[in-house]
Amino acid sequence: MAEIKNYTLNFGPQHPSAHGVLRLVLELDGEVIQRADPHIGLLHRATEKLAETRTFIQALPYMDRLDYVSMMCNEHAYVLAIEKLLGVDVPIRAQYLRVMFSEITRLLNHLLWLGAHALDCGAMTVFLYAFREREDLFDVYEAASGARMHAAYFRPGGVYRDLPDRMPQYRTSSVRGPREVEAMNANRQGSVLDFIDDFTKRFPKYVDEYETLLTDNRIWKQRTVGIGVVSPERALQMGFSGPMLRGSGFEWDLRKQQPYDVYDRMDFDIPVGKTGDCYDRYLVRVEEMRQSNRIIQQCVQWLRANPGPVITDNHKVAPPSRTRMKTSMEDLIHHFKLFSEGFHVPEGEAYAAVEHPKGEFGIYLVSDGANKPFRLKIRAPGFPHLAAMDEMSRGHMIADAVAIIGTMDIVFGEIDR
Repeated sequence: MAEIKNYTLNFGPQHPSAHGVLRLVLELDGEVIQRADPHIGLLHRATEKLAETRTFIQALPYMDRLDYVSMMCNEHAYVLAIEKLLGVDVPIRAQYLRVMFSEITRLLNHLLWLGAHALDCGAMTVFLYAFREREDLFDVYEAASGARMHAAYFRPGGVYRDLPDRMPQYRTSSVRGPREVEAMNANRQGSVLDFIDDFTKRFPKYVDEYETLLTDNRIWKQRTVGIGVVSPERALQMGFSGPMLRGSGFEWDLRKQQPYDVYDRMDFDIPVGKTGDCYDRYLVRVEEMRQSNRIIQQCVQWLRANPGPVITDNHKVAPPSRTRMKTSMEDLIHHFKLFSEGFHVPEGEAYAAVEHPKGEFGIYLVSDGANKPFRLKIRAPGFPHLAAMDEMSRGHMIADAVAIIGTMDIVFGEIDR
């Protein structure tokens, strides 16, 4: 008779399905998980402490690098916290731009999650499809902010600048001839807003393609149905938020329950799961992509019809235009003071949370009246989800641990901070 052995196994930190820098210590009975112990801290970059040594505006680009697939959503929470303390008004056009880019970011996040989760479970094609759409959205990021990923586009009091009137185009090269480039530039003839509008019309068909590949695929369902089940009561107790909470059947979305910027003007639905397993969380996120697309379309229509300023005219907080800076002494002083010393935020504390693609992303900010944060605490949505790894994976197989890590949509930049 074969002897039964219990193993303690290191899953990661170099395992491809550990998403980079998770060290998971698994205690196994054969191939069945008895205990899962996540070890974190291998990507710690001290964002909260670094922010205390930088001015408020200098700390903004650190936010992009926390969850590096939901860049502008991180910035959103940070600027909302600063604006709460400053009491500054944000122009309505800037609010629409913020909401539109937050939803573009949600699509970027969910597309990466979908491709990586499917890849972890053995489906290769979805990854390639999802990255095809991400490429278009990165082009929009780059057109607006100058950077493909770490945008630093949101600013206290508004956004960095309005959308350009022209969408960047492909050029002929040694690998692309004139006819191919002409076809690639067909939907890039107008403004950035035209390109986004065109994307929103194309996108539902792409989501249909992902669903054709996965939703009724029997292998996908075998890998996800009944895996990592969490009841709504337990999800609440463990501090779940976002799709992890909604997948368990709890209808909670900060965009509806505590609207910020212009989300109260948007018409969209909150998808909710029933059983709280990996498959339900997959369905919730796929439907979220369709709803985000609806929100982006509404923003595009409003932005077309309503021109206006995109950042506050309070030059103690936001710089004057370059033209004014070069023609007016007072504006030059504002510009110099803002970029050398920053702005001083009144004493106090504020918490601002946004409905980040992964859940509730919060910034708790304490100011002592100086030009730097006195304390900054980040509420990362992935942290409580990873803490539930042990409970979610007990009694499952090693292969199911991969599906459970995938369903959490973990990025370690925000967990290790």
